[in-house]
Amino acid sequence: MGTSLGAVLLHATGAAVMTYGYLHLPDVVANIRMAQTRGGHFQFLTIQGLCLAWITMLLSLASDLTPTSKTLRRAKRTMLMIALPISIVISTVYWSLLTFMPHMILMSDPETTVPTSSGRVPKPERIPLHVDLALHAAPAISMFIDFYFLEPRFPKTVSRKGAIILSGIFGTWYSFCVEYCASYNGFFPYPFLTENPFNIRVLIYLAATSFAALSFMVLNAAHP
Repeated sequence: MGTSLGAVLLHATGAAVMTYGYLHLPDVVANIRMAQTRGGHFQFLTIQGLCLAWITMLLSLASDLTPTSKTLRRAKRTMLMIALPISIVISTVYWSLLTFMPHMILMSDPETTVPTSSGRVPKPERIPLHVDLALHAAPAISMFIDFYFLEPRFPKTVSRKGAIILSGIFGTWYSFCVEYCASYNGFFPYPFLTENPFNIRVLIYLAATSFAALSFMVLNAAHP
């Protein structure tokens, strides 16, 4: 298989846009200095998903430049099976909540969220749109294009077992990770987690994990 200029451009551009988004993350979120919290920016599912997508793009680019390497191809397709459904969960949940219930996805200053005598409640902070798109849209879009136009579909058995196992592993990892960080920080990176008790949060983790696995199986089944 020869090197495609289109594939190289897609993977290089995707990695560059994601890098730009990460480098422009704010140091302070909702009046909280992230470097002083347990987990920092990596307690956000967005950032963990971004890293997986970035690694996938770099492996894809390396595979483009060395098309005879079967090891790189296998590594890239394995990472794609992990990163693509996670990016879909992130984009779907983020943009849906941002549109209809922004207070459930955007952190607010914990010292000013309680109404004061003035009756004014500060709005949750927004990051610039270009950074927002780099973090919450570019990973899903770039990997969707990569999968549908540059990659063959996975065999049905591989798709089902792989999606369930890999989504389950990552979902378990993230749920333990975010609970651990919150036990030190006293809050979760997302208000919809902070405002719910543990049993509801477990259901949220299970729902997100199931959605990730199902979304990949559906995308693979619909692959032309």
